[in-house]
Amino acid sequence: MNFSPLPSVDAASVPADALVLDVREDNEWEAGHIEGALHVPMSDFVARFGEVTEAVAEHGRAYVMCRVGGRSAQVTQYLVQQGFDAVNIDGGMLAWDGAGRPMVTGSGSPAFVL
Repeated sequence: MNFSPLPSVDAASVPADALVLDVREDNEWEAGHIEGALHVPMSDFVARFGEVTEAVAEHGRAYVMCRVGGRSAQVTQYLVQQGFDAVNIDGGMLAWDGAGRPMVTGSGSPAFVL
């Protein structure tokens, strides 16, 4: 079998207006997330696949995010196999935070990576 490498990008290179698909669980999202990101926990991904594909179709590409890059790699691979333009964010939210990219919370408390 021929496996092509998973498309990926470092956190510092994600465009500010990109569609970021955050597949972390609710408690991780609440601790800190990217403003404007689409939050679809991996556990809900299959049930909400239509919502994801609509967003990807509208934006053209999905940048998939989790905490360190493992779950997002699985989701990215699935989207690519379905014919969608998706890239995994290397290092996930830890790399995003490390690159000094902005994070928010719903409550207004300081954002952190859980």
